[in-house]
Amino acid sequence: MFRKILIANRGEIAVRIMRTCREMGIATVAVYSEVDRQALHVLEADQAIFLGDAAPAESYLDITKIISAAQDTGAEAIHPGYGFLAENPELAAACQRAGLVFIGPPESAIRDLGDKTVARGMMIKNNVPVIPGMSQTEADPETLAKEAAKIGYPVLIKAAAGGGGKGMRVVTAAEELKDACTAAAREAQTAFGNGAIYLEKYLAQPRHIEFQILADTHGSTIHLLERECSIQRRHQKIIEETPSTALDTDLRARMGAAAVAAARAAGYVNAGTVEFLLDQDGRFYFLEVNTRLQVEHPITEMVTGIDLVRLQIEIANGQPLSVKQSDIRHRGHAIECRIYAEDPQNDFLPSPGKIVYMQEPGGPGTRNDVGVYAGFQVPVEYDPILSKLVVGAETRHLAIQRMLRALQNYVILGIKTPIPFLIDILQNDAFEAGATYTDFIATHFDDWQPSTTDADLARIAFIVDEAWSPRKKAQSSSVGCLRCTSAWVTGGEW
Repeated sequence: MFRKILIANRGEIAVRIMRTCREMGIATVAVYSEVDRQALHVLEADQAIFLGDAAPAESYLDITKIISAAQDTGAEAIHPGYGFLAENPELAAACQRAGLVFIGPPESAIRDLGDKTVARGMMIKNNVPVIPGMSQTEADPETLAKEAAKIGYPVLIKAAAGGGGKGMRVVTAAEELKDACTAAAREAQTAFGNGAIYLEKYLAQPRHIEFQILADTHGSTIHLLERECSIQRRHQKIIEETPSTALDTDLRARMGAAAVAAARAAGYVNAGTVEFLLDQDGRFYFLEVNTRLQVEHPITEMVTGIDLVRLQIEIANGQPLSVKQSDIRHRGHAIECRIYAEDPQNDFLPSPGKIVYMQEPGGPGTRNDVGVYAGFQVPVEYDPILSKLVVGAETRHLAIQRMLRALQNYVILGIKTPIPFLIDILQNDAFEAGATYTDFIATHFDDWQPSTTDADLARIAFIVDEAWSPRKKAQSSSVGCLRCTSAWVTGGEW
């Protein structure tokens, strides 16, 4: 087994990976930028290497610096987490050249599946159903117009090189197509360094269903059931759950088999996610493969009892999968809410700043993968995710109630978060009924505004008073982990 692993990431995912490494007796190396000197992942690691300025290109996206950090510290493997370089085949290739192990799929799989049109062609050849659309990128407006007419409006413009909603536009009429394609290509170029686009048929009110896959180097490929990820804003997921209310035993088996077929078609190894769209008639279509660990992986861990990061590390170390397909069963229901530093009243724009007070929820069946602490300055330069709040319970109804309790007890002051918005979604009748489609927020919360009661204001006033009371300052230290507590921060006022 590896003795030391470098985590080429930051925030809550870096902390989450480090905690599994610690359980496995593996030392960890953090990397950090100028604005992350006091970040939680730096404090949690056994070693930390400074990369450079806050700009991602000068720090977390600099492959040369990351490889050097691993070599200088004696790390044997690199875990990319998600985001940044996680789906960049050049990092996997650089690891191989440097004699390091990349904890993820082979470079070829990342490259092929990262190009959406190549991936579509691969799935078609292997009888995995795909959404009607183009099999190659196109820049010529006239050709795009002909393809759109052939597919039939509405159509969806997609970036060939990326995901996360970047470079994506819905076009409902021919006269809108040219401007939409230009804007989508420009956004894709900015986000991925590749402005190539293509068209697909736009499905009205689909569900976004994904299957977690695992594959080892010994020929074993399995899926770990589905995740329902239809609650999205700007094509970004904010609430995920498993199992999906839309799948029965037969549909789950067919979609799971298609996910395994997709992984095998790409020669996939390690953890990944095969994403599908499910229409209202029960037909499912391949969407993409995320060649990394997903933000929502904890709900799969919650219902299966499997540590996905541990299996990632074991697979990368050459070990065969320790579980078989027949071992995988849902145990209860799990829900995840993503907690971002963002303002839901202002189109979910980032809300960076100093966290002046934070109270995390706890209790049975509650997990909070967090990457910040009270006193931490949330930077503007990176994705604003603060934590992933996860609950598990025997039934979906109980899981919803448990998540509501957890959200109501989650206090973060100094920045804006979508916690009130998430509470309102969970209390919505359509959500409780399981009628969750990708247009859920646009349909039910297009003009959402928070409701603030006198009791809410009283609670906030009490918390602020507690946080700023001089006799409380030593107890509400800015240091966010027990391992880092010392006399310097517990000695009180000087």
